[in-house]
Parts: sequence; C-alpha cells; structure tokens
Amino acid sequence: MTASSASTAPYRLGADFAADRDASDPLAQFRDEFYLLPDRIYLDGNSLGLLSRPAEASVLAALGDWRTRAIDGWTSGDQPWFWLGEDLGAKQAALLGAQPQEVAVCGAITTNLHALLATFYTPSGGRTRIVADALDFPSDVYALQSWLRLHSLDPAEHLVLVPSRDGRTLDEDDLIAAMADDVALVWLPSVLYRSGQLLDMPRLVQAAHERGIPIGFDLAHSAGCVPHRLHDWDVDFATWCTYKYLNAGPGAVGALFVHARHVGTHQPGLRGWWGSDKSRQFDMELEFTPATSAGAWQISTPSVLGAAALYGSLALLESAGLERLRRKSLDLTGYLMFLADELLAEHGFRVGTPREPDRRGGHVALEHPAALRLSRALRARGVVPDFRAPNVVRLAPVALYTTFTDVWRTVQTLLDIVRSGAHLQVDPTRGSVD
Repeated sequence: MTASSASTAPYRLGADFAADRDASDPLAQFRDEFYLLPDRIYLDGNSLGLLSRPAEASVLAALGDWRTRAIDGWTSGDQPWFWLGEDLGAKQAALLGAQPQEVAVCGAITTNLHALLATFYTPSGGRTRIVADALDFPSDVYALQSWLRLHSLDPAEHLVLVPSRDGRTLDEDDLIAAMADDVALVWLPSVLYRSGQLLDMPRLVQAAHERGIPIGFDLAHSAGCVPHRLHDWDVDFATWCTYKYLNAGPGAVGALFVHARHVGTHQPGLRGWWGSDKSRQFDMELEFTPATSAGAWQISTPSVLGAAALYGSLALLESAGLERLRRKSLDLTGYLMFLADELLAEHGFRVGTPREPDRRGGHVALEHPAALRLSRALRARGVVPDFRAPNVVRLAPVALYTTFTDVWRTVQTLLDIVRSGAHLQVDPTRGSVD
C-alpha cells in the first residue's frame, strides 16, 4: 500500500469490497430509473448525463401537449410553457442554494454568460480589467474577450488569466492577489473542467466584494453534483448547463442565477421580449418592462422540448437529495483515487484531482502521457471515459447511476490495458471531438 493511500481507511482492494458497498448503497434504487448502456460502464456523465425514465416521460408529455393542445400548450396543461423559465428555475433553486426568483432556465451556458457580462461588466475610469484563470474552459474566455473588444479594449492587456502553479489546479491566494484596483469583474469556474478542483467560492466572493468587484461563476461541473449556497454567499451571478449532472439531454436549455439584490437595480444588458414582466409581455409596448426576477435575463422564446426533460430529471434529484448524492459522489471518487494509487500509479498514472473532499467536484482526472490512447482503448473494452488534452482521462462516477463495482471494473480494465500494452495499438491521432 502506498503512503498516500494508507490513510484512506474506508477502502480495500477486491471485487467483494465493491459488491458489499453496492449492497448497502441507500441510493441504489435510482440506478433503475436510468437507461444504462448495455454491456458498458458509463463514466462520462460530467459531459452528458444518461437519460432517465422520468425525463423521457416529461419529454413525451410535452410532445403530447403539443399534439393535443397546439398553441394552447403555452397557457394550459400541467406544465404551461409560458412560465417554463421561471418554473424550472424555481425547481433548481434548492440545488444551488438560491431563492426561487433568482434562477431562470433559458438560453445556453455561453449565451447566458454573454447576457450576464452585458449587465455586470461595466468598465469605467480606472476599472477595466476582467480577472479569469488560465485553466478556464475556452468558451468562457472567448466570451470575455468579446466583451472587452466591444468596449474597444485589448484582451491582451485587459484580460487577466491567473496562471496555475502546477498546471492542474488554482491557488485562491493567486486569484485574490489578481483582484487589483483596476479590475471591473471576476469570472471563475466553480469546478475546473480538467482536474475537477472545487474552488473556495465563499472566500473568493468575500475577497472580490471587499474590493468592490462583482464576481460570477461557471457552475457547469458543479450544478446538480455539489451543494451551493449562492444567495447566502452573495454570489452576484452565475450560469450553468443542464445536460451534465442534471441529466436534461444533449444540448438542453441552460440556466442562470442573478442575486436578488441586483434584480431591479441592474437592468439586463441584453434585452428580449421573453424577459418582460409576464403580465405585460403581450402588451407589445416598445418600452421594455423587465420581470422582477432573474427571468428578466431571458431573451428569446425558450425551447420547450429542449427543457422538458428537466421536469423529470429534477424530480429524481429532489427525491435522491443533493446532500446524499454529494456524499456518495465523494465516496466514489475517493474509492477511484484509492484504486489508482494502489494499482495504477506504478504504470505511470497520476491523480490530478485534489484529494481533500472539500476541494474536488464530481470527477477524477487520471493523468498519463498516453491518455488519448488509453481513453480509446477503454471505449473499445466497454468503458466510456472522457479525454481532455493533453494528458487527462476524466472519469465521472455519477452517484445516481454509477456503482462501486463499475469503478472497480474500470480500474481493472485500465490495469489490463497498460499491462498488455493494448493501448499502444491504438491510433494516437486526435479526432475532431477527442
């Protein structure tokens, strides 16, 4: 046993241990609610969650309303489409520690970020810079660069990308040190998409506000997996997708959060008729009357079919309980890291995810020089992982449908691949989506 794993007392090697843990899993029944892939172990739920039966039923119900009600589906039925953004926002609020009126379902994660930047990035005087991080998901950086250019500012000078000390994680001290007097806005991920590091959001919010800087977060890799308290932490704004841990389907509608103290005091920088006060929306007045909630940041008519699955998937999450899901998620990722230390480290693998439970999200980054080949070799053997350049095999054991036995078998499969050299026979050329 390695020194790093010797202190990981709850775990042992062997298939019997995994089977025992599965037999005592209080969330085991939720696995039956999902369409599992036959003869495959799915560990890519941090990119796209699996379809559940309740989500499927919700989509079919929306199709049924379209078929039987047509235009009247907007205002009649069990789930009228006209209030979809506000209704589904309120149903997510508890997952984010938000007030119901602070969340709206609309757009997509990057388009929502543009709408929020149009509101909260207001450079003036000596405050022009945006602080982000050098490990951020590229789409976020593209959006930040766009708004700097729209204000005739050079991103090379006005976008501060705080570097990583180790190439995989961020130090909150470095992020706070970058919050200088010339900073107009801070935008950060809650969980880093490569390494799975969970940032100390309350500390970062407090530091930003002490310096008079608004701060927002990309919650793509934490919404539905990590409990938050956005309202109590005083987060200014946030956005996230719903197709990862919220299991709403490929390209499903996004969601956003705007703190209640900004509603009414900040007008949406990008306006559209769907952000209107619902009681006035069909007055067709040329003067915009915003909703008195985060719904004001909606722009266009929502995709009803792109949001419908959320009704079922959110009901599952509520039934399971986010705190219970978080405990199991940490248990699964802890077990995976233990197995990686015990069985894979000697074959060149390194865990790139923080060990501390309060510093990691829902996935584990296994680093290896041949990560791309290993990812493809895993797929060929029935394990669905995720590759992130240049050297990360991402594995996401999702608490709703992943078992300890899945994790054990995955590591055993990886071990067999590297021992046999099977990955060396795999084409190392990257494809368009690798």
